[in-house]
Amino acid sequence: MCKNLNISSVNLKDLLLSNTDSIDIRDCYVKTGIEKILASMDQELVGLKNVKTRIKEISSVLLFDRIRELQELGSLNSSLHMSFTGRPGTGKTSVAAKIALVLRNLGYLTKGHLTNVTREDLVGQYVGHTAPKTREQLKKAQGGILFIDEAHHLYKPDNERDYGSESVELLLQVMENQRDDLILIFSGQKEKLETFYNCNPGVSSRIGNHVNFSDYNVEELTEITKFLLNNESRYKFADDTIKILIYYIDQLVKFPTFANVRTIKVLLNQLLAYQATRVEDLLTKEGNLKYEDLTTIKAEDFKHFTQDDFINIIGSENVTLYR
Repeated sequence: MCKNLNISSVNLKDLLLSNTDSIDIRDCYVKTGIEKILASMDQELVGLKNVKTRIKEISSVLLFDRIRELQELGSLNSSLHMSFTGRPGTGKTSVAAKIALVLRNLGYLTKGHLTNVTREDLVGQYVGHTAPKTREQLKKAQGGILFIDEAHHLYKPDNERDYGSESVELLLQVMENQRDDLILIFSGQKEKLETFYNCNPGVSSRIGNHVNFSDYNVEELTEITKFLLNNESRYKFADDTIKILIYYIDQLVKFPTFANVRTIKVLLNQLLAYQATRVEDLLTKEGNLKYEDLTTIKAEDFKHFTQDDFINIIGSENVTLYR
């Protein structure tokens, strides 16, 4: 048996099992809603096989730890703060939102919301400004997760007048003293975050779980692109355009500035602009449109791309255009 472990709605005494009870772990996954959350992560996020496996492992440990705690068997009492490393656009924020829901359903968080911040949200530009800004964001995140994107920017040891260290000290105090109902996730590129942790060992020593997000490969990015077009905008690619899409993605992934899904979204925005121009010209010429005209991306839409477009998309004009 396994009763619902959502502590916000269930009395702790109601969760105790007798010595003769058996625990159906599968039942626990279902009744806590964890199975549904993890299934939605699988469906909504392409690729990320290693990340998904790691998140399932973390979820299992938290579930087992909660069961042991409720049975007065002792718990690990390990830190729930996390580190997400990887290049931009690899799904770190989306996965963090799923983790927040798991933690809420297990009673570690009361709300399970995600507060996404950067240095600008936490660090002030003059004396006395940083502490109020950081505390304001911590207050917003209470009951959920404070997700600090590009966290390495918080600390600038080469600038004596920088106030980022003040924010780091406040975050460190919260990690040490306020362990209930607020979890921090530090996010950023692996090498830069490792430098940040080396400079702030107090932070790294209080992080309980590290999750690394690899770049998407060309096949995964192609599927993501089709998913974004179909699910968000109800567009589709004509059959002969997929090879052109792959042609460009294969080049883009080789640039150091490539930011995975973020770059793909910029590419799509420009592509849809060219598709709209074609459809407008078609309407002018023929006076009417078919549904397929409105929703289909064709090969000729790609042919409008210029080198200037790729300066905006990837920061370089060294992309061979498809002609």
